Amino acid sequence: MFNRFQFLFQTNISRESQMRAAINQKLIEMGERERLKELLRAKLIECGWRDQLKALCKEVIKEKGIENVTVEDLVAGVTPKGRALVPDSVKKELLQRIRAFLAQHST
Repeated sequence: MFNRFQFLFQTNISRESQMRAAINQKLIEMGERERLKELLRAKLIECGWRDQLKALCKEVIKEKGIENVTVEDLVAGVTPKGRALVPDSVKKELLQRIRAFLAQHST
């Protein structure tokens, strides 16, 4: 049985999901999502993140052995560290670009 808090929490999550989907759709329709992905790729290469991620992959492969590692193992072992290694400046720049895009294209 839901209490009022649980209902409000579920409703808020649903609204948030709908809002995210709408924003994503707008980014795709306007071609901004691809531009943001290209910007992100360039920034990650520029700051050395890509090289760090390659080193993490090599480390996981070395620990488990090339014959014993699966793609799933690699993704599971590297993803959390990879996300943590993204510089705050890159995250902030992307967020600013998204906010500017939404402000410019809000309906």
